[in-house]
Amino acid sequence: MSGHSHWAQIKRQKGSTDSKRAQLFTKLAREITIAVRQGGGPNPDFNTRLRLAIQTARDDNMPLENIERSIKRGAGTDGKADALEEIVYEGYGPGGAAIIVRALTDNRNRTSAEIRTPFAHNGGTLGETGTAGWNFDRKGQIVVEGPAATLEQMALAVIDAGAEDFRVDNGVLEVVTAPEDLEKVRRALEEQGATVTSADVTLLPKTVVDLDDKAAIQNLRLLEKLEELDDVQRVYCNGNFPDHLLQKQASS
Repeated sequence: MSGHSHWAQIKRQKGSTDSKRAQLFTKLAREITIAVRQGGGPNPDFNTRLRLAIQTARDDNMPLENIERSIKRGAGTDGKADALEEIVYEGYGPGGAAIIVRALTDNRNRTSAEIRTPFAHNGGTLGETGTAGWNFDRKGQIVVEGPAATLEQMALAVIDAGAEDFRVDNGVLEVVTAPEDLEKVRRALEEQGATVTSADVTLLPKTVVDLDDKAAIQNLRLLEKLEELDDVQRVYCNGNFPDHLLQKQASS
């Protein structure tokens, strides 16, 4: 499993503090709200994007009442209207690492200014649409933890269920699917007794950029600053980070 995947795991580990959990729940709530509005209404049976957003929220232990409140807000039945819009920013970090930032905001000017600041202060540059997006594919990604031998058996089985690729490393199975096959492959894994730690539609890089220590440290700082912004939902990067720096980052 490459360094950019390890970075995603570290983000989840570092999100366990109370303050990080509160921010995570806010972002999950926004994801559900926008899924209702843009994905086809408040019924998850007929709204794939909403169904996935709800499942992600459950995976992160978001309370059911928060989920229901977010659905009502998206449907406009709670009396609280807001004007969230989705914006994607593209750019590069030090060492040529491609970065994509997906934001949900009710104030485009504020969000643009907030996102430009970490890029400017950490050696990065923002570009126009298409600057970095060409280097990413939209894919389903499922992560499972367990004994290596068991994970290998599961991986081979889910290929028959529609998985496109998989990697097993250090007790972690990472499965890649087409976005539309994510739920089907997840069910196949769970039927085998898998403990799914995350399952989501994401952007995976077609190629990765190996970063030296200096560029890696700068990029990690940039990515963390972006993730801390309330309007930022997801940050994607094709940087391949040295393992010793990721381990240090995980323990900090």
